Amino acid sequence: MLEVKFDEDQLNRIINAAVDKALERHSLQNSLPPILNRQQFMELMDIGGTKATELFNREDFPVTRVAGTPRVLTHLLLEWCERHTDWTEKNAGPGWKRRRGGHAS
Repeated sequence: MLEVKFDEDQLNRIINAAVDKALERHSLQNSLPPILNRQQFMELMDIGGTKATELFNREDFPVTRVAGTPRVLTHLLLEWCERHTDWTEKNAGPGWKRRRGGHAS
């Protein structure tokens, strides 16, 4: 049986880090419209049209089309970004990283 022991300070740091991350995520989500059009999506991710088209054509990307026009449900986008952190970090522009609390390269 594996036993892990934390002192109170360690446990508080772990809990506070998790809560801070959750608050940051919900803060960003609540500041955005529930559905993004192509331009809003490109501005949020700080990417151009070519990269947006690449994403919209991925089978695993949460895009829907309304009368042929792509729309992205914001909450699904944020979940997708969490699951694809490596791709997002590599391809999103510095504006996205600043909004997410990261550092622009």
